[in-house]
Amino acid sequence: MSIVILVLIALIAIEHLYILWLEMFAWTTRAPKVFRQIPKEMFEPTKALAANQGLYNGFLAAGLIWCLCIGDPAWQQHVAVFFLVCVAVAGIYGAVTATRRIFFVQALPALVTLLLIWLL
Repeated sequence: MSIVILVLIALIAIEHLYILWLEMFAWTTRAPKVFRQIPKEMFEPTKALAANQGLYNGFLAAGLIWCLCIGDPAWQQHVAVFFLVCVAVAGIYGAVTATRRIFFVQALPALVTLLLIWLL
């Protein structure tokens, strides 16, 4: 894969590590500043739910980081495509069920990267 695609994959992985941190460890401190549409009094009661959600974002990041470590180009591409599709589906679902902003922050970067993989 090209260096541009690998950099995009790394950036998407970093984004999901940030989401992991935000949802698992900073849900009641930093998250209220990021998720302004959620009433502040809802953060404490939803802490466990957010942590569970953060864990799933961590799995997405781990898969993307894993693909960066694979030496075989074909295998690397297959793993990258799988995890990028997972990110895109999660982003599209979040956009439909929560806020459209999730599409632009999460799904669109994954879809652009998938398009680049397909074109190259």
